[in-house]
Amino acid sequence: MDTFDRKILAALQKDGRLTNAELAEVVGLSASQCSRRRVSLEQTGVIRGYTAQIDAAKVGVELTSLISITLATHDEQNAAKLRALLSELPNVQDAYALTGEMDYSIKVVSENLEALSSFVNKTLLPHPAVQNVRTAIVLDTLKSTSALPLL
Repeated sequence: MDTFDRKILAALQKDGRLTNAELAEVVGLSASQCSRRRVSLEQTGVIRGYTAQIDAAKVGVELTSLISITLATHDEQNAAKLRALLSELPNVQDAYALTGEMDYSIKVVSENLEALSSFVNKTLLPHPAVQNVRTAIVLDTLKSTSALPLL
């Protein structure tokens, strides 16, 4: 990956809808060169896909929470059960296995406090892989990005 590939990636992180002609202006290559490089980046899996950024509040998703989870037992099978559960839940946006006091941390979005309470009490706590759950409600989002530092 060279400087031009990184410029293409940086530009597409800002606006994934750029045409090859628009991308060429930003990067300083021809549209055909940008097209070939973009296709290569897609085929090699560097670019995994394109998505729309949706305003959560405008679609009724008002609450973001960070939830720490401790496993009931620390074995491979139990961890696999929790991972399977988390992968199926559409309101879990991010999930991380951790070192330290807690085993997992997840970012959860909910319509409201009642929906969050239902999620914690009816989905997480009864799950056999889960011993303990700690929930923190996000008061204000200071920064949220999926952009990587490329340049």
